[in-house]
Amino acid sequence: MKRLYLLRHAKSSWKGTSLSDHDRPLAARGRRAAKAIARHLRDEHLEPELVLCSTARRARETLDRIEPALGAPTVELEHDLYAASADALLERLRRVPDTVASVMLIGHNPGLQELALDLARPPPTVSELATKFPTAALATLEIRASNWQELDHETGEIVAFVRPRDLD
Repeated sequence: MKRLYLLRHAKSSWKGTSLSDHDRPLAARGRRAAKAIARHLRDEHLEPELVLCSTARRARETLDRIEPALGAPTVELEHDLYAASADALLERLRRVPDTVASVMLIGHNPGLQELALDLARPPPTVSELATKFPTAALATLEIRASNWQELDHETGEIVAFVRPRDLD
């Protein structure tokens, strides 16, 4: 069984109106939320082997704040994860080597939320996730597949969904 962590980047700032969307930094609220998620990751001993992260500044800054809690994963920054659709994210995950048991994907909505809903068989927590996948929220899925190439619709089960406000 594989494990997939879907982490939406923390809240970004809209203050720098001259910045492109890709270059927006975290807001103060986002920095606090990333710190709370890092604490949760450390407390729960969640240590993915591979982290795939969008190159958007807010995603990289989220990673910077949680990375010390992750152990020593392999980290790959990928421009194609920025604003990727659920289908594009699924295709990227299917290219993960079979030797990797757990992956964290740090990305953006709506693709991340749609991917989580697409992969999950509808357990009770899906209704929360269907309503909103807030910034800095973490969905944990157990994947019922022996390799990442088999990842497909309803091959996962959401075993946890944590929002920063749940951790305060």
